[in-house]
Amino acid sequence: MARLRIGSRGSQLALWQANHISALLREQGHEIELEIIKTTGDKITDVALAQVGTKGMFTKEIEDALAEGRVDLAVHSLKDLPTELPPGFELVAITTRVNPRDVFLSVKYDSVRALPKGALVGTSSLRRQAQLKVARPDLVIHALRGNVDTRVRKLEAGEYDAIILAAAGLTRLGKTQLVKEVLSEQFMCPAAGQGALGIEIRDGDVEMRKHLTFLDDAAARAATTCERALLNKLGGGCQVPIGAFAEMKHGELHLSAIVAQPDGSVILREQRSGSDPIALGEQVGDILLQRGATKILQDVYGEAKVSAAQQP
Repeated sequence: MARLRIGSRGSQLALWQANHISALLREQGHEIELEIIKTTGDKITDVALAQVGTKGMFTKEIEDALAEGRVDLAVHSLKDLPTELPPGFELVAITTRVNPRDVFLSVKYDSVRALPKGALVGTSSLRRQAQLKVARPDLVIHALRGNVDTRVRKLEAGEYDAIILAAAGLTRLGKTQLVKEVLSEQFMCPAAGQGALGIEIRDGDVEMRKHLTFLDDAAARAATTCERALLNKLGGGCQVPIGAFAEMKHGELHLSAIVAQPDGSVILREQRSGSDPIALGEQVGDILLQRGATKILQDVYGEAKVSAAQQP
């Protein structure tokens, strides 16, 4: 079989993901090489991600290696992958999704509700911050960067009363000891694509496509395609206050979505069902724009960008 070179970030979670895909490919008889690539997002560690605002900040350098032929495929957390890939690339597989929800971690407290007034909660996500502020406007939110280990260590050291992380990453790394509450999608709508991996290759690489299509999960692709269609309609990247969660219910795809002011002062919620993932995502995106999402998103990342994103 083929010798395949995988490009990945070097964080503990990224390496777990790349090694997971490597193991599945080895089971198919392939020989695997792993190349670790440092991305812009890895280099900027002292600034909240929302302030950086660069689409593809965790993917561009890996795509450069792919374009140059240094690697044959890239393994990404799907939520880090921009909704529109640059020319020359394709998303060949979206893997079986693990729990896409967010979780509440704390040493002392059992739930968001149990936190005392003015408690310090760590997250660098405007989406999480906004939804926390809707439920608990009294909480103090501080930026929290670093890999999963670093974030959990800061919590254990008493720097925060609680932190919010994705269930998927903690489960994959076996770091669930401090998880006290799984946050429902009604309380904390997840990021589009959260819990799934995206496998990227050079566009038109027929040989690579043949080797990798077995990794594609139809249910995960339908749900995340719907979520990413909504995100694309709103012109959003992975660091803006947009949540999207799609799942099959009674034979139809059901999409829940939110757009919120980062301070929680305004939150728009919308739900719809349909059979076409892209059409459903775009429909819900349009409804949110009509209901006032444009103003919220303009405040976050600029009027011109939002106006361009709404063009047909």
